[in-house]
Amino acid sequence: MKRKSTTSYNRYSDYDETPKRKTSDNRTSSIFQGLNYTLAAICAGIFILGIGLGIALSSGQATTGQNVASREVIDRAAPNAELCVQFGASAIVSDLRVFITLNPFNVYVTQPSMRPGCVLRKNNWTILEQQGLINDQQVQQCKNRMNTFGFTGTLESSPDISCIYQNDAAGNLFLNRPGSVNPVQTDKF
Repeated sequence: MKRKSTTSYNRYSDYDETPKRKTSDNRTSSIFQGLNYTLAAICAGIFILGIGLGIALSSGQATTGQNVASREVIDRAAPNAELCVQFGASAIVSDLRVFITLNPFNVYVTQPSMRPGCVLRKNNWTILEQQGLINDQQVQQCKNRMNTFGFTGTLESSPDISCIYQNDAAGNLFLNRPGSVNPVQTDKF
């Protein structure tokens, strides 16, 4: 009686296929490695080209407005600039309206409009009185509430004058920071 061999020939054995697989893997990996370098070079080129085009397009644009970068820009834009700087302070005036519904409760705010304005010190209200822009009753009401006057538009035309209240509740978070030098100013109007 012949004994059957327990080992059978497997045509998919690792012994037969290992050298072929390594050769094909080496070729495939070298192709992918070449593609990876090429792809990286293309992506880097596109990135650099994008930065160059972005800089060229942004620096070539003509700006329509001026950035408010300093107090001097605000001072020059104020109505009656010389008078405003001498007798008060230039300001940025933001006009907006708030609508509140109660049932259901919602708050709606209009788009604010920004324009230059001026805030006068209390001891300089006579400028507005002499030009007939405010009367004694308005002056007395504003004094009683410890307020001052602010306006937009030039005094020679029809300015929009309001009795305004100085709100110090929030404070100026730009001042009193650690390491900052606090300038001495008279901020009471």
